[in-house]
Amino acid sequence: MRLLIVEDDPDLQSVLVRSARKEGYSVDAASDGEEGLYKAQSTDYDAIVLDMMLPVLDGWEVLSRLRKTKTTPVLILTARDRSTDRVRGLDIGADDYLVKPFDSPELFARLRAIIRRGAKQARVVLELGEVCIDTAARAVTRAGKPVTLTAREYVVLEYLALHRGEVTSRTTLYEHLFDEEESTLSNILDVHIYNLRKKLGQEFIVTRRGHGYCIE
Repeated sequence: MRLLIVEDDPDLQSVLVRSARKEGYSVDAASDGEEGLYKAQSTDYDAIVLDMMLPVLDGWEVLSRLRKTKTTPVLILTARDRSTDRVRGLDIGADDYLVKPFDSPELFARLRAIIRRGAKQARVVLELGEVCIDTAARAVTRAGKPVTLTAREYVVLEYLALHRGEVTSRTTLYEHLFDEEESTLSNILDVHIYNLRKKLGQEFIVTRRGHGYCIE
């Protein structure tokens, strides 16, 4: 999953980026509203963490403009704790609102929740035949037995599972696997798919030649 973090405080931005990558996300960052809006409009992120008190364009304006063209899930992360601010943020299109200072586990639980809702998957545990994916614990079992996955293998699996029945192109998977600071290898996705099939069954992920992959 790929996140955009729009935060002008360099220390907090650095902490958020490191924490999100530790959670297995690919992460891009922006330090002002104009840069954040540009990235949010030009890339299909799985979720956006948006501060309100930003230079150039404030978070209200970023969110208002973004909602004219995109439905990307947005979590407002701000020091503004008044009820009127929360109501305003939710009314102009935010999916959730968290006040600073915050607890990191709560932040990522809220992100997982809005990502599931964005993919129209309300359930925390996704059941795919004998394979179960606990999106809260980021744990996978097959026939009741734990399956050990790397962080990237899990991200590929979760994305395909959240879009079950849809064919996902290689380009889309690359966009959600890698952030703008990473260099990608052309065959790395094939390696992840191969390993997932080895662990979960050869027929678990179906290849649609010339189109992409899907879980049926």
